[in-house]
Amino acid sequence: GSVPFLVSTTCGTTVLGAFDPLPDIAEVCEQHGIWLHVDAAWGGSALLSNRHRHLLNGIERANSVTWNPHKLLGAGLQCSAFLLQDTTGLLERCHAANAVYLFQTDKFYSQKFDTGDKSIQCGRRVDCLKLWLMWKALGTKGLEKRVDTIFENARYLAEEIKRREGYLLLMEPEFVNVCFWYVPPSLRHQEESPNFWDKLGKISPIVKERMMKKGSMMVGYQPHGNRVNFFRQIVVNPEVTKEDLDFFLDEIERLAEDL
Repeated sequence: GSVPFLVSTTCGTTVLGAFDPLPDIAEVCEQHGIWLHVDAAWGGSALLSNRHRHLLNGIERANSVTWNPHKLLGAGLQCSAFLLQDTTGLLERCHAANAVYLFQTDKFYSQKFDTGDKSIQCGRRVDCLKLWLMWKALGTKGLEKRVDTIFENARYLAEEIKRREGYLLLMEPEFVNVCFWYVPPSLRHQEESPNFWDKLGKISPIVKERMMKKGSMMVGYQPHGNRVNFFRQIVVNPEVTKEDLDFFLDEIERLAEDL
């Protein structure tokens, strides 16, 4: 019996890097007068790449968008943007407390410079300065190259995983999240055995522990739905090379050779 007023979509989910079909969802929202929000905190930076911006087709129809340049672009933490189509001062109307001890109305300069009462958080760091400085230093082409390099590294890693024995790709990456299992020698060719997946789910935590204690590298792992623990590699450092990615896969093999 409730009336929906908002649809929240995601462009770049945390684990799999999935993108919702924005044009189809926007069509429904516009038909029924429903607010469309896009959580593009992770995937929004793909807009800076002419080659990959198609992943966010339809985002221009959203009423609001979340974007975190500190994630894919590597801006200094924290750097988050909340973007609105509305230009009527909606945030100010919703959040302004008009606290006289902070925002006096009789000061000598214009009140338009007091932005704190117009935001969701009154006191916060100037996130936009970090993005501006990075954009000024690298330029639009530089940021595009940074995004394209991340995609290229993800594609290279996925192809290497498909080529090497013992590696299982969870899915073809839609974005830059490369999710995979490593099957050590003792478990290979046993996919049909009843305990295979239970045993495989224990491999990632052991390898993670070993790489941390050795101090050679770091990578995340987790289960997802009915899938047992798998590695999730996301390389956003633009200085990473293909040799680094080769080392990453070689090191997993070395750390798991006795498992």
